[in-house]
Amino acid sequence: MNDVKRHLLVMKGAPERILERCSMIKMNGADVPLTPQLTDAFQKAYDDLGSLGERVLGFADLLLPADDFPIGFSFNNEDVNFPLDGLSFVGLMSMIDPPRPNVPDAVLKCRCAGIKVIMVTGDHPITAKAIAKQVGIISQGNNTVEDIAKSRGVPVEEVDPRYSSIHPSTTTSSPSIS
Repeated sequence: MNDVKRHLLVMKGAPERILERCSMIKMNGADVPLTPQLTDAFQKAYDDLGSLGERVLGFADLLLPADDFPIGFSFNNEDVNFPLDGLSFVGLMSMIDPPRPNVPDAVLKCRCAGIKVIMVTGDHPITAKAIAKQVGIISQGNNTVEDIAKSRGVPVEEVDPRYSSIHPSTTTSSPSIS
């Protein structure tokens, strides 16, 4: 048994950003190489959780070598002196974070008054879309370009946004759904 004490680097954040920093994934307690098939499985799980309107976080870790990072090592967050890549993806966690109960009614009142309601968020677009549907910003029967692309089996870029009742954001950091 190895009694050497070591630092464990742990990272959490937006799942797609965390996965970008990983070369391995934890499977049955062991690190295995992150393959395209495992990346696809990650994306499906992330999409499924996000489409429920849940907030999703990704987690990764890396056991740091004791020789390079001995106990007492002075970690520096400003001038980073520790690895940020080559991590092992640990998993996803989703949290139910429902909109406030009065939001759907406020959206409806705004629409009835002729106000165009838009949503600006830092959430992943899939999560933002699910929340927008929950609160009535996207009405039932309205399709986003993503909905149309999925039903046609084509990439989103091939869908003319004029055929969508909802226009997606041009960025993933601040999607707006009207």
